[in-house]
Amino acid sequence: MEKDKFYLTSEGLEKIKKEHKYLVDEKRKEVASRIAKAREYGDISENSEYDTARDEQSFVEGRVIELEEILRNAEVIKAGSAKDSVQIGSRIKVEVDGEQDEFVIVSSVEADPMQGKISNESPVGHALIGAKTGDVVTIASTIKATYRILEIN
Repeated sequence: MEKDKFYLTSEGLEKIKKEHKYLVDEKRKEVASRIAKAREYGDISENSEYDTARDEQSFVEGRVIELEEILRNAEVIKAGSAKDSVQIGSRIKVEVDGEQDEFVIVSSVEADPMQGKISNESPVGHALIGAKTGDVVTIASTIKATYRILEIN
C-alpha cells in the first residue's frame, strides 16, 4: 500500500527536520526529567504536575511519530519549477478584488497564511492549482472572491 506523499519545499523539509531533532534530542529528556521530579513528590494518583508532564510526553511522542511519517514520505518540490501554471511551490502574484497580494502555494504541512504560505488544500490554493497567468478564478467559500493571476514564479 503506497503512502501519501508529503510535498515540501526544501525550506519546509529543513524546518521539519529541525523540529524532529529538537523533540528527540532535547524535549524528550526535558519531559522525562519533569516526570521523574513529579514522582518524587509521592502519590502520583493526585499529582497534577505528574499528570501534566505525562500529557506533554504523550503530545511530544505523537508529534515525533507524525514528523517521522512526514519525513519518510516527503517529496521535495522545487520552488518555481513550473512557471506556466500554478503548482505546489509556485510563488504567485494575484489581484484580489482590486488589491494585489503575493503568496506561495505549499502543502498543508507547511501552510502558514501569516507568512504568505497558502495550503494547496485550502479553498484558495485548491482553486488556483493549474491556473495560468491572466486566468481569473472565483472562489466561493465563506466569502466570494475573484483572483486574477498576475505572475507565477
